Amino acid sequence: MDKIVRVNMSDLTTRMEAVPSEWAGLGGRALTSAIVAAEVIPTCHPLGENNKLVFAPGLLSGTTAANSGRFSAGAKSPLTGTIKESNAGGTAAQMFARLGIKALIIEGLPRGDSWYGLRVNKDGVSIAEETELIGKGNFAVVEALEARLGKKCGVLTIGPAGEMRMLSANISVKDSDSKLRSHGRGGLGAVMGSKRIKFIAIDDSGAAGITLADPEKFKAAARTFARALIEHPATGEGLPTFGTAEMVNIVNAAGGLPTRNFTYGRFEKHENISGETLRDTIIARGGSPKHGCQPGCIIQCSQVYNDKDGKYVTSGFEYETIEMLGANACIGDLDVIARADHLMDDIGVDSIETAVAIGVAMEAGVLPFGDGEGVLRLLREEIGAGTPLGRILGSGAGNVGRAYGVTRVPVVKNQAIPAYDPRSIKGIGITYATSTMGADHTSGYAVGTNLMGVGGGIVDPLKKEGQVELSRHLQIITVMLDSVGLCLFIGFPAADIPTCVPALIDMLNARFGLELTPEWIGGLGVTTLKTERAFNIAAGFTNKDDRLPEFFREPVAPHNAVWDFSGEEIDEFWNF
Repeated sequence: MDKIVRVNMSDLTTRMEAVPSEWAGLGGRALTSAIVAAEVIPTCHPLGENNKLVFAPGLLSGTTAANSGRFSAGAKSPLTGTIKESNAGGTAAQMFARLGIKALIIEGLPRGDSWYGLRVNKDGVSIAEETELIGKGNFAVVEALEARLGKKCGVLTIGPAGEMRMLSANISVKDSDSKLRSHGRGGLGAVMGSKRIKFIAIDDSGAAGITLADPEKFKAAARTFARALIEHPATGEGLPTFGTAEMVNIVNAAGGLPTRNFTYGRFEKHENISGETLRDTIIARGGSPKHGCQPGCIIQCSQVYNDKDGKYVTSGFEYETIEMLGANACIGDLDVIARADHLMDDIGVDSIETAVAIGVAMEAGVLPFGDGEGVLRLLREEIGAGTPLGRILGSGAGNVGRAYGVTRVPVVKNQAIPAYDPRSIKGIGITYATSTMGADHTSGYAVGTNLMGVGGGIVDPLKKEGQVELSRHLQIITVMLDSVGLCLFIGFPAADIPTCVPALIDMLNARFGLELTPEWIGGLGVTTLKTERAFNIAAGFTNKDDRLPEFFREPVAPHNAVWDFSGEEIDEFWNF
């Protein structure tokens, strides 16, 4: 990957640049955060002309390494006001890498009211005014662009929520089966909407592709790496069998399944929304319990969910969405949740932020807990239509709480807390509190160690001991995965199978002709976290923002667990 591509929306120009030496060894999250930190004024308005939207493939993107197709997007978040990186599957990362694009940086704002589409190909990037697809949902955009450009085109698109600059708006990414993956969390779709870009279409035909410094060494390391993924119980058995929804029964048993807007830790209808029920339903209706979110995925934890008539409804039906609309909103019906997931994908809102916002709205009395049809109506007629209520709901849980005077609002830095109660699973609570991007389970997935013993032993989820150190270690590792372009779930075999990380290092060295060490990878994680934190401090954040809402001091059944970390104990996270 040998070039940086810039798009200036203020004067509608593009240019290609050489990669600066300080960015040469970076990819994915490490690169997007470095660019945002270097070029975005921390105190700027996230929807103003001084924010920049950055896309970057990982260091292994474009190669045959298993599960190496994750794509990073970065900016200052309009939801949190912090630095933000979000990564997604789909085909975009591999296509960018084959085109030799290390990063695409979009800056400035258009002067008029026109909307635009970008075309990325071997000759660079072109900008064209767009009229036909404005106001369309994401599925219609993908279909129209495939008709214009061919089925193999890559697509990044925003739905109506992004056009309206709702703070939970995401950026959708087309996968190899024309289904949608999401740069969710943090409102990056609103940033793309502020720049009046409806879509980015990618054509990698005629691209030079990837050159490996040592093809034979890479091939051998890639085989070892893939074998580790297949051999681990989580990535070789659990996730391919039940998807991420396998966590429903596990988390419910632990008393950490957020229920009725985080009032309880168990849901009486948990079996109705479990991974086991999901799998049985998919098979009975002729769907697919295995599906990859990216080319080269061998975990296949996604799936294709059909309705009772065997018609497609949604794919990538994740635990967090199922839980937060299921238990947290008290909707024990997978069909209703799947229809809601489809609507959120089409409208272009983050399904975690929106689901938690709906739970807060239910707390406020906007509609009753358990009203699945009411949720579908809110999505179609309010959020999708951009009514005043829809704009409140589409701007996240924190804004719903403020609008309705609700005190039980599960957010950190204004980003919704997902699918694991931090009172009963304390390690993930430290991640929620200290993540540089607001509450985010993917920043340091302590659940695997707290509940499943990943990494050599269980750190008791109900005790404070070891949780700060665990979250710190996992957040550093996660930066590495995000920067290399690897799926988060690589963390399971990386922790438990001794050959996994050495094979990963060998692939990087064989790709670039280097002699990197595991210590270099760890250093990349530390440097990136500190870069992100420095941006946030310059934006006005302090250690007082690394706190959970006070209602988590209330006990939650069945363990009567409470969030009992002091501020000083949480602050120890940053002592590295």
